[in-house]
Amino acid sequence: MSGTPGRPLSAELSEQLLAVAVDILAEEGWGRLNSDRVAARAHAGKAGIYRRWPTMSALARHAVSRFRLVDRPEDTGTLRGDVSALVDRLRRPLSHEECAVASLVGAARHDDELRAGLDAALVRPLALAVSSVGDCATARDEPIPEARLALLRSVIEAFYWQRYTAAGDGSLSDERLERLVDDVLMPLIAPERESAAV
Repeated sequence: MSGTPGRPLSAELSEQLLAVAVDILAEEGWGRLNSDRVAARAHAGKAGIYRRWPTMSALARHAVSRFRLVDRPEDTGTLRGDVSALVDRLRRPLSHEECAVASLVGAARHDDELRAGLDAALVRPLALAVSSVGDCATARDEPIPEARLALLRSVIEAFYWQRYTAAGDGSLSDERLERLVDDVLMPLIAPERESAAV
């Protein structure tokens, strides 16, 4: 967040502006995020917005970069259980935060600020989560080659991007999620094992 010399910025107003930005992104989309709409919904002046963020892209980046769309899974005791936990969110409809993120995916291809926000919200947390799965596997004396972990990360990331851009609520049925784990993800990282082994 940027600032200019002078009166300190109100943290309360900053949070209010960020919350309004998320609401607009989630409910109306990136194309409707502008300083007039943010100011009107937050009952604030536009100057207060631009003191903090020079562009709407910077505001959106700050708003979504605080999200954590992928959690590190707890060690379930099995590789399959860990991988299943890693993608469990895919069975649920898009959250309010995810709807905000989904509105940015197309524009982020041409906007470094938006791309950085998505990287902070999804790409980096996913990399940490996959790394955690690898660490747990190593601790159980079933190490996974780094190249296969990288492939797992890429494939799961692709499913997340599909989740944000496909029609519907973004959720996978329990059956489809089980097939994703057993027929796609497990063979990627443990091709020599029975994919359904627990």
